[in-house]
Amino acid sequence: MKLFYSLLFVALVANLQAQSVHTHLPDRAIDFPHVPGYLTLKSDLHMHSVFSDGDVWPNIRVQEAQRDGLDIVSMTEHLEYLPHKEDIPLPDRNRAHEIATNTATNSDLIVIRGSEITRSMPPGHANAIFIQDANKLVMEDAAAVFKEAHDQGAFIFWNHPNWTPQALDGIAKLSPMHHELIAKGYLNGIEVVNEDTYSEEALQIAIDNNLTIMGTSDIHGLVDWQFDVPSGGHRPITLIFARERSEASIKEALFAGRTVVWFNETLIGRINNLEPLIMASVIIENPAVYQRLGSGKTTQVLEVKFTNNSDASFMLFNKSGYTFHANDDLIMLEPHSVTTLQVKTLTAQTAIDLKFTVLNAVTAPDTHPDLVWHVKVAEQKNE
Repeated sequence: MKLFYSLLFVALVANLQAQSVHTHLPDRAIDFPHVPGYLTLKSDLHMHSVFSDGDVWPNIRVQEAQRDGLDIVSMTEHLEYLPHKEDIPLPDRNRAHEIATNTATNSDLIVIRGSEITRSMPPGHANAIFIQDANKLVMEDAAAVFKEAHDQGAFIFWNHPNWTPQALDGIAKLSPMHHELIAKGYLNGIEVVNEDTYSEEALQIAIDNNLTIMGTSDIHGLVDWQFDVPSGGHRPITLIFARERSEASIKEALFAGRTVVWFNETLIGRINNLEPLIMASVIIENPAVYQRLGSGKTTQVLEVKFTNNSDASFMLFNKSGYTFHANDDLIMLEPHSVTTLQVKTLTAQTAIDLKFTVLNAVTAPDTHPDLVWHVKVAEQKNE
């Protein structure tokens, strides 16, 4: 089934729909609409600079994030792994955060204080964000580090659980220590996406253990080079649905699990978060109309215009029961475009429902959401 969907995606990309009209000017800033009741905030909460094992100064991380239109970042430097310490002594583990925060002054970018707990398995690597003082997390006992982060009010998520140096088969698995951390509330989320990898097993762990679904760049080099941004690529991000644009509201949203991950043109999240995002992204702005012929006759072919006002593409598989006049059952809605579908309703309708499986949205391993768009039909006037 996965191979089938992959082949469908390749075929759609190779044969872009002629009826799609692009309206978006070239712009690298990532763009997603807000959803009812919440702001859609774009975040990358796993990044490194020369203050651990990254290749750039923290101010570059801020500038990259600003160019990508992000709302939230965190400098999550390794606590235990400091390969540049001969050149950059680090008496204060909060220094990268301070530099990033100063760089972001007078901008809308929110910089959250964070650190990466860097241990062998178990528990492996984890990010603690919303901490108060990274220096207090420098200690020998791994369990004590998680407790200290928790006591500082941190949101803690497991990094790259499928990382082959610590999981030779690439399969994310919970150890007894992970189960204990979850039970104590010391582990609150898990990366299902890290850099250029996606873990179905991590997604299932998130579902089974009520962990927040996370996706990050884990960037060490340059974002543009790593993710080929100049050629249309994008860094993986976590979309956070917050009530307000504030650290407190962002933290509440993360603990509540209101996230969707965007990775390689795929959206990953729980259905209660994915559906509002997709329905806000893909809208039918005007009533649909039946085609009129030059003779004044009206056909039973209904023109429905879908507007995609997000940076994501959407690959839809028709499950509505209707057929189309100019398409097969596979429809690609390109970013920031208008796509016209010609729906053969057979008889005149005042409204119809169009049901699609969104093939490049994922709610669980090998599971894609079925969503319904309600289409109102303009009243036909006799000539």
